[in-house]
Amino acid sequence: MKIEELARLVGGTLSGDPGLMVSGFAPLEAAGPGEISFLVNKAKIDALKTSRAAAFLVPMNIGDLPGVTVIRVRDPNLAGAIIHSAFLATPFRADGIHPRAHVGRDCLIDAEVSIAPLAVIGDRVGIGPRVRIEAGVVIGDDVEIGEETIIKANAVISSGSLVGSRVIIHPGAVVGSDGFGFATDERGCHVKRPQVGIVRIDDDVEIGANTCIDRAAYGVTRIKSGVKIDNLVQIGHNVVVGDNSILVAQAGIAGSTTLGRNVVLGGKAGVKGHIHLDDRVMVAGGSGVHDNQPAGAVIGGYPAIPIRKWTKSAALFVKLPEICAEIKELKKDLAQLLGRNKEDSEGGGR
Repeated sequence: MKIEELARLVGGTLSGDPGLMVSGFAPLEAAGPGEISFLVNKAKIDALKTSRAAAFLVPMNIGDLPGVTVIRVRDPNLAGAIIHSAFLATPFRADGIHPRAHVGRDCLIDAEVSIAPLAVIGDRVGIGPRVRIEAGVVIGDDVEIGEETIIKANAVISSGSLVGSRVIIHPGAVVGSDGFGFATDERGCHVKRPQVGIVRIDDDVEIGANTCIDRAAYGVTRIKSGVKIDNLVQIGHNVVVGDNSILVAQAGIAGSTTLGRNVVLGGKAGVKGHIHLDDRVMVAGGSGVHDNQPAGAVIGGYPAIPIRKWTKSAALFVKLPEICAEIKELKKDLAQLLGRNKEDSEGGGR
């Protein structure tokens, strides 16, 4: 691919040889002749000078680099992701439905699909064009799947779920399992509440391996467009995750909580049920969120509080043994001081 084509692809400004041919993408240290690499900031300029790459993506504020072909962009990391994806792109191969796959009754499946052996597809399922379903996938009745979606090995899409276009669902993920809902009787026994809602996954969502998204008790559990979910995330019934949010591994969201747009949950963050996190809230890893959060809040800790307050509190926490020892000494000194004052007061009164 010509370097000038790559510059157009990422909206960058090219300096150097416009006819240079580029064969691939790699990090600075690993790039070889013919490949393009990227420089995130000036701190790695020395690594650029020793790299064998043929060309580089660099920030706009990098000065002239004589004899080096560069594309100046606002965000080299983003531009690198776009170019890397372009090199890896392969045309969809419509293998059709493998003879060892099971397809139920009254399904509407586009002719341009790839359905691997041992996939099980229920009744009345709709599957759009250029969908790839890998081995061992189970799709329940009345599921709809949009175009160019990829469902990887052994994932489960339970009945009634709606999956948009260009969605990627990684191995072992479960979409539409029952929500965790029970009523407790007077004997302390737990009676299951029927979970009769569905899950809706909008376009351009990615769901990590072994993540579970529970169906709604009533209505819809919804993952909106552009959401990216890591491995081993738990999303409870009737949760709504706003557009372009990021949920990192082992995060958990309890039932009926709603997240605004571009919310970020760090790894192992837990969010209580029936609360709302507004747009652009960021939650540090390992935190526990127990109440509503305003737009733009950056929080951490357990319970989660503003991040600056949390970091100060954490710094003090590790010093608590020394602080307690100092307080004990101060109390002894104060007791001795008060004792002497009392003796002086009594002596003066005689």
